[in-house]
Amino acid sequence: MKNLVLTVIFSGMLVQTLGQFSLDISGGLAAQSYNKVQVPGEQGTAFDLYKDFEIQGPALYFTVKPGYCFKEKNHFFLLYAPLSVNYEGAAPFDISYQNTTFLQGQNIEAYYKFNSYRLTYRRDVYSSAKWLLGVGFTAKIRDAEIRLTSGNVSDYKDDLGFVPLLNLYAEYNFNNWSTFFEGDGLAGGPGRAFDLYLGGKISVNDYLQIKAAYRMVEGGADVSSVYNFTMLHFANLGLIINFNDYPNLEVCRVGVPK
Repeated sequence: MKNLVLTVIFSGMLVQTLGQFSLDISGGLAAQSYNKVQVPGEQGTAFDLYKDFEIQGPALYFTVKPGYCFKEKNHFFLLYAPLSVNYEGAAPFDISYQNTTFLQGQNIEAYYKFNSYRLTYRRDVYSSAKWLLGVGFTAKIRDAEIRLTSGNVSDYKDDLGFVPLLNLYAEYNFNNWSTFFEGDGLAGGPGRAFDLYLGGKISVNDYLQIKAAYRMVEGGADVSSVYNFTMLHFANLGLIINFNDYPNLEVCRVGVPK
């Protein structure tokens, strides 16, 4: 009996010490306002993938975001957000791209990839029955590629780099649902990057939420090797799963309104 009591006490302490895990899975449709390209940044021809070519099929995307919260106010998140878009059309003018020139009128198949891998630490700086406000930092790895192909001729530019970002989070609760804003962003030097969410979440039970949001991604780089700036819009629908064996024990406010 004594061992059972000690086990229960230790288990409760362990939950409060280790915090709780969550998993945010979402996806939807992507649209664009522009996708401006010039490679190399000074010698290449400036063109717009979105305006000068046609997107092939619906641009679908998904994100996977596991999270870990401990000591009530501290959060770690990983994010995997792949994105690829295909375009096709006749070159509206001669395009000098990387080491290749694509002549006006040639049919071009274009491939755009922008995969994002992130690690975020956020701390809640204000919490009440209605409001939750947090600030933090995000370490982002971008894996980007733009490829142009015409017949047997193909050329591409890829880019793998690190981007530090600031993270902001705000949430307002209405009984069993909430509205939220989350953003990663930073501007300065040769480029900028912004990834902003605005949406709502509703609780199904203590473990599960459904969310819907508008997501906007804007940014790029202007350096000697590449000029690329794009704006993307996303219709986002997803689930948030909270892996806590003691849902009534408020270890963290991972997003379940109380």
